[in-house]
Amino acid sequence: MIEINDKAIRNVSKYIKHVEISLDSFTNPEYYPPTGNIEDVTRYFLFMVAIDHRTSYRGVSYEEWINGKLYHGADLLYRLGMMKYNEDPDFFSPKRMAKIKLKDVMSWLNYGKAKIWDINIRTMLLRDLGHKLLKLYHGKACKLIVESHGYLRRKGKGLIETLKVFKAYEDPVEKKAYLLVKFLERRGIIHIKDLVNVEIPVDNHLTRIAFRLNIVTLNPKLWKAISIGKHLTREEDVIIRLTVRKAYKEISRRAGILPLYLDDFLWMLGRRCCTKPLPKCDNCKVLKYSKCPLKNVCKGYRDPNYAKLTEHMYIRTWYY
Repeated sequence: MIEINDKAIRNVSKYIKHVEISLDSFTNPEYYPPTGNIEDVTRYFLFMVAIDHRTSYRGVSYEEWINGKLYHGADLLYRLGMMKYNEDPDFFSPKRMAKIKLKDVMSWLNYGKAKIWDINIRTMLLRDLGHKLLKLYHGKACKLIVESHGYLRRKGKGLIETLKVFKAYEDPVEKKAYLLVKFLERRGIIHIKDLVNVEIPVDNHLTRIAFRLNIVTLNPKLWKAISIGKHLTREEDVIIRLTVRKAYKEISRRAGILPLYLDDFLWMLGRRCCTKPLPKCDNCKVLKYSKCPLKNVCKGYRDPNYAKLTEHMYIRTWYY
């Protein structure tokens, strides 16, 4: 159905190795808490990542102006998160989240014309996370980090493994779990001991880029299904994203870049250059580049059929 393309991976790795990646510190006060109480900061990231999945649905974008600035998608989600945090940091306490009501989430995340499409699901995820933190970790988010001893996977007690008890983090491809790890690692809240177990958080942007770069190859049946926008099964979705994750892990290894650092570049590339419905290969700005720095090794730049490829359709999920 889908497999990694070793030749393309080798070629892309050579270019990635020379890309100057600027790492986000995740300290911008528009979106993230300032340095302060570690428990409060950890809670913020834990609950915000829990609801950080697709914000737009059926062509309706999640965006709105706030104080003269337009925020879109995840930017709006985290901007509203910080507005709530600044107003009331205790809002993100497990005790409050365990009892949060639908109307509370609506008044928080529905802002102006921007409406979250799956408000019931996000409310459920917040309540589940809050309730289980209280029952299993005495309401202490940092206890998750302490008990992991800095390991992501370790006899069922690593952070990635223990996060799976929460519905928000149960995804077998672990997109949200590794996104959380990225935030916590960058903020110095966790110091990862088993770097070999670090993976890239695969979302729609990274899947779309992988298809166009041709670092994964699709069989004719899957190609057609994706091209016509057919909704795939959960099993097909998991297989695709795991294969994409494996391809990026090999690129990271060859380029000598931690997958979480590579993710910074790829996510920005997906939002600014490798966009839908078609990429802007020669007219986009990412980092110091005014054109896509991978265009010379991208199948989508040379082949219009690959340029038209976007991520596969599997919308009704809170995994990514």
